[in-house]
Amino acid sequence: MIRRLYDWTLSLAAGPRAPAALGSVSFVESSVFPIPPDILLIPMVIARKEKAWWYALLCTLTSVAGGVLGYLIGMFLFEQVAQPILSFYGKMDKFDEFSAVFNHWGWWFVFIAGLTPFPYKVITIASGVAGLSLPIFIVASIVSRGLRFFVVAGLLYFFGPPIKEFIEKRLGLMFTLFVVLLVGGFILLRYI
Repeated sequence: MIRRLYDWTLSLAAGPRAPAALGSVSFVESSVFPIPPDILLIPMVIARKEKAWWYALLCTLTSVAGGVLGYLIGMFLFEQVAQPILSFYGKMDKFDEFSAVFNHWGWWFVFIAGLTPFPYKVITIASGVAGLSLPIFIVASIVSRGLRFFVVAGLLYFFGPPIKEFIEKRLGLMFTLFVVLLVGGFILLRYI
């Protein structure tokens, strides 16, 4: 099923409505859809390099808007909608312990999930359930999602198709390492 969704999503990148598809996929990925918008963003930027920054902005804005939908799902529809989604992604059993520390570290959770391969939708829903400040949620989402999509678009803009394989296979790892080093640096500074 995931492979068919992936193939269908990728086929949208070649169509005349690719920007609308990119915005739609980016929006729903932030709250329920399992396929990240990068699979549309990458071929679209390769095909229309001059639109790279527009595509990154579109991804950022629609992803944050979809994140707000996930936040609202968590806030208002936890039992009816959020529990099944979290269960589908195998996160329900760890959710109770996770929510205990969520409000204290919420900005970092949103930032890390928005940047790394961790499912952002889990954090958007958890933010609503935990009652994380909506302005903090939105700012952290804009910073992390914007950084992620603009880095992808920038790498493709400057290096073109040869960087595609690196982005598809290793960029998530690189973002994860960046976040670990960033957080580790803050922790180190705090205790030095």
